[in-house]
Amino acid sequence: MNVTHQPLAAEAIEVKGWLMAHRFLLLRRVSQLNVLFLFLMGPWLGWWLVKGNLNYSLTLGTLPLADPLALLQSLLTRHVPERNAIIGALIILVFYVAVGGRVYCSWVCPVNLVTDAASALRRRLDIRGGAHLPRETRYWILALILLLAASTGGIVWELVNPVSMLPRGLLFGMGAGWLLIGGIFLFDLFVMKRGWCGYLCPVGAFYSLLGHFSWVRVNASKREACNDCLDCFTVCPEQQVIKLPLKGASRGASPIILSGNCTNCGRCIDVCSKDVFTFGTRLNATLIPLNSVGPKPLN
Repeated sequence: MNVTHQPLAAEAIEVKGWLMAHRFLLLRRVSQLNVLFLFLMGPWLGWWLVKGNLNYSLTLGTLPLADPLALLQSLLTRHVPERNAIIGALIILVFYVAVGGRVYCSWVCPVNLVTDAASALRRRLDIRGGAHLPRETRYWILALILLLAASTGGIVWELVNPVSMLPRGLLFGMGAGWLLIGGIFLFDLFVMKRGWCGYLCPVGAFYSLLGHFSWVRVNASKREACNDCLDCFTVCPEQQVIKLPLKGASRGASPIILSGNCTNCGRCIDVCSKDVFTFGTRLNATLIPLNSVGPKPLN
């Protein structure tokens, strides 16, 4: 018997249309590129709405924003940060605790553009298998960079942090940075599926810790309608967070994805033709009811 494999999200595209089946993906790309452009347009165009980088920035000369992980490393080096850095880090902490720590990974981080491209090409080339690492590896790397900061008196991680190197390289020339960014792309493409973001990146590990407390959550509110197409598992960068909320009804599991590793990327919402998933909160209050917009599902 011949088995025909449909393209990813083919049913969702047929039911909801291409735009609705890629809605959150497109919004994420707009967000990531806008964030990157805000930091580049000053040096490139002379429009200084934002000065600084993703570690510390000042918007309109007034609003400070600082990466809490960079601030933590600075504290471990026994350097006292300026007041604006502390205020900026607190603003970021409150924001990501509210909307989901790893929203940083899927909606802000420029390296996600690289790793998502590798993942999409890997699917297109049908590359399967690869290396295996425990997901806890990224937490050990996070502990290591904090230990290095405390023991060396310097923020060693920033010498090799691809999140910092990518925008800096676009300004001043990538140089050896191309080796790192290209290495991450090739690693994710040929060696390990979503290896960098899912298993190695200490920045993602840090924000996943914040994500344990976040208010905004993906909710499998219509899990009984699931037709087992597996498209949500295919696109999810952290597949382990979906299974219990989606399939654990018989065990009394909540349909709300409570894992701090969920990136709130919204792709599971995009690709589901049955509108199983939606954005909501810990209290199961729907924020974005997909049935109220766009084409209705076909019977």
